[in-house]
Parts: sequence; structure tokens; C-alpha cells
Amino acid sequence: MSSIVPVVEKKDFLRNFLKQFDLKRRECAWLLNYLMSDDDLMEKVHFVEYADNAPKSLIISANGVDKPPFSFHKFNHITTDAEKAFHDIRLNQTEDIYIELHFLGARTYPPYLAVLEDNPYLPESKERMQLAEQHAEKILSISLITFKKQQLLDKIDQALDSRDEKQFQILSKQLKELNEM
Repeated sequence: MSSIVPVVEKKDFLRNFLKQFDLKRRECAWLLNYLMSDDDLMEKVHFVEYADNAPKSLIISANGVDKPPFSFHKFNHITTDAEKAFHDIRLNQTEDIYIELHFLGARTYPPYLAVLEDNPYLPESKERMQLAEQHAEKILSISLITFKKQQLLDKIDQALDSRDEKQFQILSKQLKELNEM
């Protein structure tokens, strides 16, 4: 997966982030600096709001937020040891890394918002899926009714053209019932 955010922009963000925010664990700054030192590695870095379900992720918190300081997730394994995370990243440099950062004002910090990407591993929420289903069903229902109306109108035109009053009455009644739906 190639990144949609340029490496230069990600590095600038991290540099400024590390100057402006104090992380709860100094090893996290060391780890982020390591990532910035290699452009190929930074190409694999993706900043996301929720790193859930990503195959490999770092969750890092700055002082002032009520979140755990650090965790490294790889598939179903979780560790709070930054050194293990470093070794995994160093040994597996072709794997994408999803980073979730927690700091004060994250949702209103423009440099952070500029580097945020969607987590492709985040499942759709049930509510969003149900809403999408309802919307699709409504569109399908409207389309079906519109199609049936057009068919009835065409048949009514044919009945009028052939001066078939009985057929005209039947079709007009059906159209009226369809319009009342």
C-alpha cells in the first residue's frame, strides 16, 4: 500500500509534533525519530485516528491526555515494550505501520489533520452499515415504483390509442393505487 501523504509532510509533522508535545515515555520520541530517519520506512507510516484491527500499529500518548503511554500491536499480540516495537520495525521494514497519536487538541491541530489517513482495516460500524442498508432499500423501492409507474403510463397510452376503455379503467386504477403507496 503506498501512502497518500508525502513523506516530507509526515516528517515535518513529526518533527513539529515532537518539539511541541512531551510524550509520556521518552522511548516513544526515540522510536518516532528512528522512523523519521528513513524515507522508505516513512513511506510505510500511516497516521490514523483509530489503529484498531491494523496488522501493525503504534499507539502513543503525550502528557495531558488520559490514555496509556504506549502500546505496540502486531496482529493479536500487544506489548508496552518500545524496544520490542523498535526491533520488529527494524526487522520488518516492508510492513505498513499505523500510528495512533493521543495529545491535547488533536482534533483541531491542522498539521495532524493534514497527515491523517483512513484506517483500511477499521470495520464499518453496525449503525453506519444499517443506515447504508436502509438508504439503499429506500432508493431501490423508489426506483421500482418509478419503473412500475412508467410501465403503467405506457400501457395507459396504448389503451387510449386503441380506444380500449375497459383496459384504460383497470390500468388507471392500478396507477392510482401505486401513487397512494
